[in-house]
Amino acid sequence: MTNPLLSDWTTSFDLPPFDLIDDTHFAPAVDAALDQARANIAAITDDSEPTFANTIEALSLADAPLEKALAPFYALAGADSNETRDALMRDFSPLISSYMSEITANAALFARIETLWEGRDDLGLSDEQSRVLMLVHRSFVRAGAQLKGEQASRLADVKQRLSVLGTQFTQNLLADERSWFMPLNDTAGLPDFVIAAAKSAGEEKGADGPVVTLSRSLIVPFLQFSDRRDLREKAYEAWTARGANGGDTDNRAIAAEILKLREERAHLLGYENFATYKLETEMAGAPDAVRKLLMQVWEPAKASAEADAKILEDMLIADGQTAPLQPWDWRYYSEKRRAAEHDLNEAELKPYLQLDRMIEASFACANRLFKLDFTPIDAPLYHEDCRAWDVTRDGKHMAVFIGDYFARGSKRSGAWCSAMRSQQKLAGDIRPHVINVCNFAKPPAGEAALLSYDDARTLFHEFGHALHQMLSDVTYTEISGTSVARDFVELPSQLYEHWLEVPEVLEEFATHADTGEPMPRDLLNRMLGAATYDMGFSTVEYVASAMVDLGFHDGPAPADPMQKQAEILESIGMPSAIRMRHATPHFAHVFAGDGYSSGYYSYMWSEVMDADAFEAFEANGGPFDPAMAAKLEQFILSAGGSEDAAVLYQKFRGSMPDATALLKGRGLAA
Repeated sequence: MTNPLLSDWTTSFDLPPFDLIDDTHFAPAVDAALDQARANIAAITDDSEPTFANTIEALSLADAPLEKALAPFYALAGADSNETRDALMRDFSPLISSYMSEITANAALFARIETLWEGRDDLGLSDEQSRVLMLVHRSFVRAGAQLKGEQASRLADVKQRLSVLGTQFTQNLLADERSWFMPLNDTAGLPDFVIAAAKSAGEEKGADGPVVTLSRSLIVPFLQFSDRRDLREKAYEAWTARGANGGDTDNRAIAAEILKLREERAHLLGYENFATYKLETEMAGAPDAVRKLLMQVWEPAKASAEADAKILEDMLIADGQTAPLQPWDWRYYSEKRRAAEHDLNEAELKPYLQLDRMIEASFACANRLFKLDFTPIDAPLYHEDCRAWDVTRDGKHMAVFIGDYFARGSKRSGAWCSAMRSQQKLAGDIRPHVINVCNFAKPPAGEAALLSYDDARTLFHEFGHALHQMLSDVTYTEISGTSVARDFVELPSQLYEHWLEVPEVLEEFATHADTGEPMPRDLLNRMLGAATYDMGFSTVEYVASAMVDLGFHDGPAPADPMQKQAEILESIGMPSAIRMRHATPHFAHVFAGDGYSSGYYSYMWSEVMDADAFEAFEANGGPFDPAMAAKLEQFILSAGGSEDAAVLYQKFRGSMPDATALLKGRGLAA
């Protein structure tokens, strides 16, 4: 039987033929692709005079066979895992790491890059080519290309071990999330949408009745509404204990080893610590700049949260419960307070926030801003829950967009955007294949999927990332789409969330699941008026996580990360009724890979810009101002990493912002 991963694809838009791909195809395809990629690299290092075309451009295209084999695999491994795919991921991680280390340790290849770098002023390069040359040279240097002998060998071993540990961390977390559920024999206080989601989860788990799982889309509303304090405690403790349950899936020792290896990696490359190494290429530049921003936000957020905690504890005591207020009590009493003070509760809102209508809303905003059209297409995808659209502008194909919205046991938690294929022009006019993955509660058959307001924000957030990919207009994959500084990558996604708050958008698309009636203006005003409600809580749990991440990497690696976590939280005065959003054993942003390590702060760094950027729209014709939309596309969304992030932002806005707009937007300004 022909391996489809090693054949030309005749599918619509050159999508992977998921209906033909079997798990047995991946290993031989990756082996063959690695052989071809190595041959491509070897061909670059012949005796010819190095040029930008025969070295940098050839290097950019060398991995194409590997990307073709791995793109569908990574889509499946993250969103529809099974034991076979988990095992393949464990096998592939060290193989890919070893291959990447081979490239950066290839002395002949680096010599060519170095020759081009040293003579760059005489090469007649375009601005985009100059940027790519700088990025490629810098990535080789930061990957250890200048190291020799034992140091080079040790760095390769460290990176390979880190790739293995990151995969293991992720799979342990998924195993804990997949295995735990709590039969729900008492539904007191739970609205119908939570009960329906629990029944659907019970069916997936093969349980005899409704269950609570560790999916955020189910456990959060359970914590908001369940009258049973004992059950809230049981569920909350299971949720926060992911990765720390002992046995084969415990992540605490893995986290410690990862931190130690990252420190060694930084030292081998000549850096004082991993945070200094990691932040060198980000907008923040150095750990002190990150800490300054986080503490600027921490103090007002903590003061707000502590004031809220006193009110919630009084409510708890008035309820006849025993103080103090506990973390599993916060969401429950906060929801009651929101209902009382804003005449608003999630059960009232949810029927107006249908998944399908919110997808339509995200598309409609993109159409008004960027003239994009979305047409459903019938294509073989990796799971029956996925759907796909052809994205066009003025009749021209721009991208394929795939949405995978529902939680399931085979999908890792959280929400993310990925590209199975990135935009580029080097190998032709290649348009991207972009996936948004979410974990919304799946409704019973025949019923509409309903979102919380936070869910709807998540949908818009991930679609902002998708727009960054879809509107990319560069030549090289190295600077395509979201290939930007980590603390800049969240700008488009967080900025796009603002369009969900535009009243005219909600008036059109927030329609009742049963009646089709638009959300009443009074309810809409109450919802938007409560947009900054409980912001002290959400800011504290986020900033605490970012401070722990920074503290792990901005100094000697801790022998006991859990002790270090406790010390950091004590030093900043963490309120006792709030826990950090991502405790170390399930902090996948930081430990599943290097992506957000020393970089979890980046959401807030980007938020400083997104608050300022949306103010620019409001000050210049409103949220759909065509001139501002054109500038946003030109300097941010289509530009990718073609220039330094600060330069791009200043071209868009004129200057860099401070945290004033952020604090104002979060309702934390003095």
